[in-house]
Amino acid sequence: MSAEFPDKGPEQTYFDALRAGRFQIQKCGACAKHIFYPRVLCPHCGSNQVEWVAPSGRGSVYSTSIVRRKVDAGGDYNVALIDLAEGPRLMSRVDGIALDQIRIGMQVQAKVLTEADKPLLVFVPETGKP
Repeated sequence: MSAEFPDKGPEQTYFDALRAGRFQIQKCGACAKHIFYPRVLCPHCGSNQVEWVAPSGRGSVYSTSIVRRKVDAGGDYNVALIDLAEGPRLMSRVDGIALDQIRIGMQVQAKVLTEADKPLLVFVPETGKP
């Protein structure tokens, strides 16, 4: 557990960091693999030696889909699977680009937002990358 949030579970620790504007994932001290979604034990080796680290935030789009909604329901949005440079894959969305321009393999960078008073991790295209 994190010394910064010693009495909280891993999911709460993750969201507390996001609320503070920080994207963090876990890394196992035993097998050195990065972990996402937050857990108490490493899913790779079973160790409880998991620590919070700041990832690079860099990743690439593994898959993307456009969810179609009526304008009065909030309009269309995308759901993307992002492969982080550190290894884990997570679900998010890609902002800052037209929905039909998001491509598999596109290089992206993590960004922490607040929407409806809740922290949210999104990704934006890296400048100068396909």
